[in-house]
Amino acid sequence: MDAALIDKLITSQRNEITEYYVYAALADRIKDQKNSEILTQISNDEKAHYDFWKSYTHIDVHKNRFKIFLYVLIARVFGLTFGIKLMEKGEKKAEVAYSEIAKFMPEAQSIIDDENHHENLLIGLIEEERLTYIGAIVLGLNDALVELTGALAGMTFAIQNPRIIALAGMITGIAASFSMAVALYLSEKSANSTAKPLKAALYTGISYIITVSVLVLPYLLITNPFISLIFTMIIALLIIFVFTFYISIAKDYSFKHRFLEMAILNVSVALITFGIGALVREVFGVVV
Repeated sequence: MDAALIDKLITSQRNEITEYYVYAALADRIKDQKNSEILTQISNDEKAHYDFWKSYTHIDVHKNRFKIFLYVLIARVFGLTFGIKLMEKGEKKAEVAYSEIAKFMPEAQSIIDDENHHENLLIGLIEEERLTYIGAIVLGLNDALVELTGALAGMTFAIQNPRIIALAGMITGIAASFSMAVALYLSEKSANSTAKPLKAALYTGISYIITVSVLVLPYLLITNPFISLIFTMIIALLIIFVFTFYISIAKDYSFKHRFLEMAILNVSVALITFGIGALVREVFGVVV
């Protein structure tokens, strides 16, 4: 084997032994027995793949300690499924190297196929509460973004007093969060879904209130309401970006499509209500 091929094999070894330790660490840290068993099985598969590459290189390769620390931390903070799928997406470049190896070592193709199919199947079996209720969180977040940015945009031109706008925005947002939570509770209860109605309603209401609080914040910190609106829109787009990225990884959705769709809807509603606010101010002559 030439030096380039050996380097690819060593890189593959390092990836496999690193993932082995990541999955083993996660398996030891989670309480759910089923998920722990799945992670242990994936971890054992990674070790077997490492041993396969080692049978050709005949050397021991050290794990990447930083990657182990990073992905275990991400999984603990943002959820098991998100952490694992983010790690797997980060290994897409390794698949190119695997394909190159398979040209010279046809027997390696079976390892590649096993890893892609078997691990994806196992990862799909992982059950996580936060993903069960992700729909409720999305509902609260999306509704708050569209409704409140629209309301704040309209009030910005109609009222032009940041303190009053912030007060009105919080009252509107909190009232809407209770309304949304009650509506979801009744919907989940009548639908007999796997999610617990009360918990789903709490996820929706809490995500709604948090989003409202963050969007209103610029009006409490900045005296110019129009500059406040600009910052509110920037914050809204950042929330959309971060949460869409999370969903696209955890649920295997298209990031670009969902982000553009939500961003365009949000900005469009804000522009329309901003115009309505201007119209109301002129027609009724309201000056605050």
